[in-house]
Amino acid sequence: RWGRHGRHSRQTVPEAIWELQVTMKQGKQTVVELLGHQGRYLVVDPDGSVRCGKPASVQQSQFLLELHCSGKWTLQLLDSKKYLESDGEDVFCVSQRPSSYHKWLPQLAMHVHIVLYNPTHQCYARADAVLDRVWVDTPVPYLKECGFVLRFRNGMYHLETSSHKYVSRAEKLAKKPSAQTAFNLNLKPRCLAFLSDQDGFVLYPQGKRGRLCLGDNPKEEEEWFVIKRCPQWVSLKTKAKRYVSIICDMEVYAGSDKVTPKSVFHYEFDPDTKAVQLKTVNNRYLAQVMANGRRMEPETNFRALWHCGKIFLQAFNGRYLATMPIGLVVASAMHPGPGEAFGVRLANRAFLVLRGKYGYVGSSACHDVLQCNLVDPDCIELLPCKPGVYHFQACGRSFWSLSSDGTFRTWGKFALNFFLEIQGSNILAVLAPNGYYMRGDRSGTLLADSEGVTSECLWEF
Repeated sequence: RWGRHGRHSRQTVPEAIWELQVTMKQGKQTVVELLGHQGRYLVVDPDGSVRCGKPASVQQSQFLLELHCSGKWTLQLLDSKKYLESDGEDVFCVSQRPSSYHKWLPQLAMHVHIVLYNPTHQCYARADAVLDRVWVDTPVPYLKECGFVLRFRNGMYHLETSSHKYVSRAEKLAKKPSAQTAFNLNLKPRCLAFLSDQDGFVLYPQGKRGRLCLGDNPKEEEEWFVIKRCPQWVSLKTKAKRYVSIICDMEVYAGSDKVTPKSVFHYEFDPDTKAVQLKTVNNRYLAQVMANGRRMEPETNFRALWHCGKIFLQAFNGRYLATMPIGLVVASAMHPGPGEAFGVRLANRAFLVLRGKYGYVGSSACHDVLQCNLVDPDCIELLPCKPGVYHFQACGRSFWSLSSDGTFRTWGKFALNFFLEIQGSNILAVLAPNGYYMRGDRSGTLLADSEGVTSECLWEF
């Protein structure tokens, strides 16, 4: 999906978001259709006018997509060979001779917190804060260092690491965004992309360790990465302050007092059945006893109940996961109680980037309270304290504060308790310190005043 901001808008409105649907390949060229708001296609009428609707024939909606080294696209109507263009106000398709007016700069409409997967090396990119480098060497992206924020500024992209440094044209990561950290994003359908600088050099893995750096001789398309949403990996902590872990790839115990690769799980959510599945780094699923941990087995499905940042997991047999005195985790409890509650930690997130119905959460120079309709988000630093509880910290190391009217500011002196509840795939609700859920108001103000979880209380993260 890609989008473009409205002329006077601070957010990417749904009407400006288009999904590229690949209909066919013509050699190295790609034929696409643009699916827009409410399931309507971008359609060109015989007189060259452009509208959104249902095409009478595919000749009205199929475009030849051409990628340019600047990261821009041209879209040529396959039937008439005329190019899609804009004069800054209107969009039309009348000219067969391409010019600068026919070039479009795509901006990804997906959430900016991403991971980068390299199909050639079959590994994910990982930032190294000690050596100030990025390596493409991680098969499973369960580490927070695998997460990046893709920032779009002045037509260029900046890749921010989990430690808030930036991938640079120089050898090492940069502390601040600048011309040295600005790249063209060369994007093609299915979220395949590579980053290049103004001189035409591209970023790709090099050497035995797969160091990500600029070069001009990538092999076998190794410069191409798949841009994916940053996945939600969690750890589960019992009342006895032990982490749920997998022993010998089979038994599930709560015995470790530290988070290890065996105690992190990919939290998967089925929106149709509301079932939760927990997948290990070895691609096996947590399951009720007598199951083999394969995804399709019903014993791998759990029902999640949230309470103040803690989770109760009801197994396929109707009973709740509990911890036996020896540490073995089994589905044995008839009713959930304190012993069946697990404190949840986001294992691969040092910060949150929240996007709601109206845009991203962040601070604005035009307002003294936090907003929820921004294009460029703030990173909310997560400071864990008690199981299931987080403190929210702003970039200036001050804390989030909550006013009596339910609004937030970022200059608090004291840490407040926030509870996170995962409500879907990369979707969460935030229970604020005043006992109300945090929601985005249509006016653009971030508020904590909802007694229940509504659509305005759900946040992509």
